[in-house]
Amino acid sequence: MTEEILSAVNGQVFGVWFLIGAALVFWMQAGFAMVEAGFTRAKNTGNILMKNLMDFCIGTVVFILVGFGLLLGEDMAGLIGKPGIDIFTNYAEFDWSNFVFNLVFCATTATIVSGAMAERTKFLSYCIYSAVISAVIYPIEAHWIWGNGWLSRIGFHDFAGSCAIHMVGGISALIGATLLGPRIGKFVRDKSGKITKVNAFPGHNLPIGCLGVFILWLGWYGFNGAAATSVDQLASITLTTTVAPAIATVVCMIFTWIKYGKPDVSMCLNASLAGLVAITAPCDVTDCLGAAAIGAVAGLLVVFGVWLLDYKLRVDDPVGAVAVHCLNGIWGTISVGLFATASAPGNDSVVGLFYGGGLRQLGIQFVGFASVAAWTAVTITIAFLLIKACVGLRVSEEEEIVGLDAKEHGLASAYSGFSIMDVSNTMTMDINENTDLGTYDYENASEIQRDAAVPVVSQADFSTGIHKVVIIAKLERYDKLKKAMNNLGVTGMTVTQVMGCGIQKGAGEMYRGVEIDATLLPKVKIEVVVSKIPVKDIVEAAKEALYTGHIGDGKIFVYNVAHVVKIRTGEEDYAALQDVE
Repeated sequence: MTEEILSAVNGQVFGVWFLIGAALVFWMQAGFAMVEAGFTRAKNTGNILMKNLMDFCIGTVVFILVGFGLLLGEDMAGLIGKPGIDIFTNYAEFDWSNFVFNLVFCATTATIVSGAMAERTKFLSYCIYSAVISAVIYPIEAHWIWGNGWLSRIGFHDFAGSCAIHMVGGISALIGATLLGPRIGKFVRDKSGKITKVNAFPGHNLPIGCLGVFILWLGWYGFNGAAATSVDQLASITLTTTVAPAIATVVCMIFTWIKYGKPDVSMCLNASLAGLVAITAPCDVTDCLGAAAIGAVAGLLVVFGVWLLDYKLRVDDPVGAVAVHCLNGIWGTISVGLFATASAPGNDSVVGLFYGGGLRQLGIQFVGFASVAAWTAVTITIAFLLIKACVGLRVSEEEEIVGLDAKEHGLASAYSGFSIMDVSNTMTMDINENTDLGTYDYENASEIQRDAAVPVVSQADFSTGIHKVVIIAKLERYDKLKKAMNNLGVTGMTVTQVMGCGIQKGAGEMYRGVEIDATLLPKVKIEVVVSKIPVKDIVEAAKEALYTGHIGDGKIFVYNVAHVVKIRTGEEDYAALQDVE
């Protein structure tokens, strides 16, 4: 009797955990929205949030009508589930928990595609292909794996969806981004059309992107662990789901540090997700060592994937969806045949090559990967081509430049009340071959070189005896300039941080393996009003402080000041300046 009671309680507990896990997977939609929004430009944030919302909402509608039956309906020849409407006709006996659980997984597949096609896809087109994925493409291949279809019968193992969800979403993303084409300014072409340079578009809000990664990591404990059938199995799954992304992130950090000179923030965030994707299929059948090895490969694979798309395939993927989900979905699927071990709780049948299982399971995993990949590639290509022919996939050039928030949704900005500036490579200026003046020491530079580096624009006729000098300089030269002004006796200055667009670009910093062209650079504007101190002394001291031997070191403007009033004392003109120069 005691065993029966414990068994009943245990069943109830895991039934509740199953639904909690589903809720965690649903919460991952917020994570995807944050990652995609943070890794793209501010002018498209509202569009991205809307797409991630509609992924789930449209997915729910079509999953009720079509998808659930195709996935878990009565099996028909191992290929497809029998469509039905039991949710309406036989609600009392309907499997509510299974419906909700599979619905949230279905919505995840469509969400993956959004990131790779961000910032240039028509919203209507997005809604259509999201519905197609949720209604047909995902349910049928998932039936093969989880609905007693032909792959499950031959022993194919994908516990939580490296293949069924992430690889399918990643392949769809790759094909969609390829057909859609890159964002304006991503690739620079010469007159013959050959790509000569890849431009980086840094994400506008990495804190939001990072928050999204942590939300996804938390949700992944439900993603991988919700289907566990014992406490031991749940604990083991939680361990492997923690180890793999942690190792992936550390490996990525070390690799980017060595390769690019500094650890890449956004790439490491992608690496965390890559490790999670890779461990999703084998999370229940591998051990800690296997999880570490899987994560290490994932950390390198995500960097390789971003490089491959940018420099070889020339496919623009703003958030790294293909590198994270496609490549690591494939890797996670294959890794079952390498790292599965009978020592994992609840596993006594799936054993990989490195644990004495031979090549059998590895071969089965390859069959599953190839068949699902082929199904996905064919069906999503047909869907995209039909959408492109009927309503079009891509927005106009004007819509893309202005931003999809304004053009697709009538939203002035997702950040109402904030001034948003698009500091991207759509405003690139070429470096003049004569930018380097050849002499880097001010004392040895000729007057022509000094004037070229820091030109002076004077609108003063020196008739008033009071002048305003405005100096635009690079931020890093401010301290030296301030000391030079103090040495002349100037103690009253107005200092403003500004952004400047000019010939000089920032140092060659790397973002996701691509050198950044920062055409809008942080500058400092210093304003000084003088009467007693000669203007020429101010100008000479400023030129010497700013000079580095390059065109664009700074600029100086000189103006007449007609009248000055000191508010505190009422003093005017010359007298008003005596204690501030």
